[in-house]
Amino acid sequence: MAAETIVVSGFLGAGKTTLIQKLLGGVFVGEKVVLIENDFGEESVDAALLRPRGGNLTVRELNSGCICCGLSGDFVKTVGEVSRRFRPDKIIVEPSGVGKLSDIIKAFADPRVTSEATLAAAVTVADARRCRTHLDNFGEFFEDQIKNADAVLLSRAGEFPGAVDGARELIAEVNPRAVVYSEAWDALDAKELLRRASRLRSGAAHESASDCDCDCHDCNHGGCGHAAGEVFDTVTVRTDKIFTVGDLQACANQLERGAFGDVLRAKGIVRGEDGYVSLQYLPGETRVTDCAAAGGMLCVIGKGLDGRALVRLFGGEGCL
Repeated sequence: MAAETIVVSGFLGAGKTTLIQKLLGGVFVGEKVVLIENDFGEESVDAALLRPRGGNLTVRELNSGCICCGLSGDFVKTVGEVSRRFRPDKIIVEPSGVGKLSDIIKAFADPRVTSEATLAAAVTVADARRCRTHLDNFGEFFEDQIKNADAVLLSRAGEFPGAVDGARELIAEVNPRAVVYSEAWDALDAKELLRRASRLRSGAAHESASDCDCDCHDCNHGGCGHAAGEVFDTVTVRTDKIFTVGDLQACANQLERGAFGDVLRAKGIVRGEDGYVSLQYLPGETRVTDCAAAGGMLCVIGKGLDGRALVRLFGGEGCL
């Protein structure tokens, strides 16, 4: 039997991993789940954060690109492999934050995938505060993620309630068929979200799935806009340095000044004074938290990045 698959999409830093944690901890309890994790950098920070959950969760990584671009063949192969080997009840796919959801959906029409996995729902997480900024500056990617979603979950809605109405209006303009949720994370009924998204997925064919006459997987987006690698840069830094919270905040402050290029996202797991810590950076927002996973790596995504300067900033070796 084909495994039921949920795609959790969203632009850089929107909160995809947080939603997946909620699904694993409250909706798919007791089920055998495979997570296919696609990150734009050399290694997946999100996979490292989720892997310590253990139990019935198996994590497979597809890195150094987007599923929708050069990794499309690897994705098809991976779906078949995990389905046959693990016989999961559910598959969760977390594409890169700069991936195009339309191409992920097209991959599920490949006969090699349909025999192993059925796309049950496509959910996009969107930062309520940054929707307009992302649409204006990265519309080719952000709009695609909204337009092709069955459900859109507005993250940070509880923190910035004044941004919710505008975000809802924007989403309705791009995708009037999607169900939109703006509850705070603690109040979110994730099971209901998936139920409604699945109903939309099964009840109507996606209009955007036929927007392009060409086969994007064969033409590498010829006529379909740009691949993520043509627009965004990524720098991976491996470091053994021990950081204080103040050190990481100081690094984030330097990213904020724009001296290293236009940094859209930085995340990683590094050594702290009393164990490992996770750094999560977005423009105007920095979080440093204790982390159960070990590591020594950061991934920076942006445009026009100065890779060597970023390596020096974090005191490590780079994979530019």
